[in-house]
Amino acid sequence: MKFINNPEKKDWSKLLERPTKTVDAIEESVLTVFNAVKENGDKAVLKYTEQFDAVVLESLVLSKAAIEEANNLVSSELKAAIELAKNNITKFHAAQKTEKVFVETTAGVQCWQEKKPISKVGLYIPGGSAPLFSTVLMLAIPAQLAGCKEIVLCTPPNKEGMIHPAILYAANLCGVTKIFKVGGIQAIAGMTFGTESIPKVSKIFGPGNQYVTVAKQIATKYGVAIDMPAGPSEVLVVADASANAAFVAADLLSQAEHGADSQVVLVSDAMEMITAVQAELQEQLLALPRKEIAQKALDNSKAILIEDVDVALELINDYAPEHLIIATRNNDFFVANIENAGSIFIGNYTPESAGDYASGTNHTLPTNGFSKAYSGVNLDSFQKSISYQKISKEGLQTIGSAIELMAAAEGLQAHKNAVSIRLKELQ
Repeated sequence: MKFINNPEKKDWSKLLERPTKTVDAIEESVLTVFNAVKENGDKAVLKYTEQFDAVVLESLVLSKAAIEEANNLVSSELKAAIELAKNNITKFHAAQKTEKVFVETTAGVQCWQEKKPISKVGLYIPGGSAPLFSTVLMLAIPAQLAGCKEIVLCTPPNKEGMIHPAILYAANLCGVTKIFKVGGIQAIAGMTFGTESIPKVSKIFGPGNQYVTVAKQIATKYGVAIDMPAGPSEVLVVADASANAAFVAADLLSQAEHGADSQVVLVSDAMEMITAVQAELQEQLLALPRKEIAQKALDNSKAILIEDVDVALELINDYAPEHLIIATRNNDFFVANIENAGSIFIGNYTPESAGDYASGTNHTLPTNGFSKAYSGVNLDSFQKSISYQKISKEGLQTIGSAIELMAAAEGLQAHKNAVSIRLKELQ
């Protein structure tokens, strides 16, 4: 990690840059794949799966037999852990359900709002070296709770053309209706346009690498909604001398091992804490199977000494981390004043891994500073709110003249007439 000592605010923008390529550098490749999938459907998807994933598939569709077989390939211990996580995630997201909102704004003018599920949703589940079956739980559970009729899952196959059995087990457990062996740009394009095999969906969910993130953003140009621009993972830990350096290092490494383009940031007012964490990082790194990946991420990461707590708070809000861990004597100060973060973990015994797997909160979160404007995935992400109004004769007579005056003032005579003709009939 690069050490920075009390940086000046004018340097924050450069200091807090993410180690990611620009959209322009990726967009051309994404558009090439999109155009091919739009024109050639499954044929193009199979071609790019061979090109990018080095696997030749006869079909994108996963058979029922393969899904059933996965049930036997997952250990009973892992099944129990997945069940525990499923129960906690279900509890937290079920608690987010809201009742119909109804109000009579004026006598005879009734307005209400109801939430309806998005009928067809697409879930993108990263695979490859780290098959994220936990993300299946995070996306499929709220989709099922929301009442989505069709839940389509795309995930990249391994070199044998198979999908990790834990992904299939979780998908079957959580009500996924269709599963396809396809990842990357071609998966997003398939769900955007629809192919002979993959259904077109109305909204795409899920994290991914920089190419998947740009592909999701381009999907919006073709009328498909997305959950958020969720790219490479990141964490910021704010820790003072009261924190446990081993815990802090472990949390930083838990994000660094996601990918070489992940970013981890430590902010502290204590030089001794930074030094201790740096030492712990090197010691713990040696024991990690993915140490080469984690080391590359650490090379792009920062340890920042900021002695003024208010300045530290301002920097954190400016960075707007995906994950924020608070391990200080004054946790309440940060909890009360943080404005921008995807998910917050409070205290020495709240590891970020808990939110990734089993505490109940959702781990599909805004990255790259988007937590300034975006929320993480939640039950509402899979629903849309529809407003209704019903006006009686008396109600229209009460508000009609105001509508006529406002429509006339905007120069919209037909709007005025739609009210006037009714008021005339009531006279």
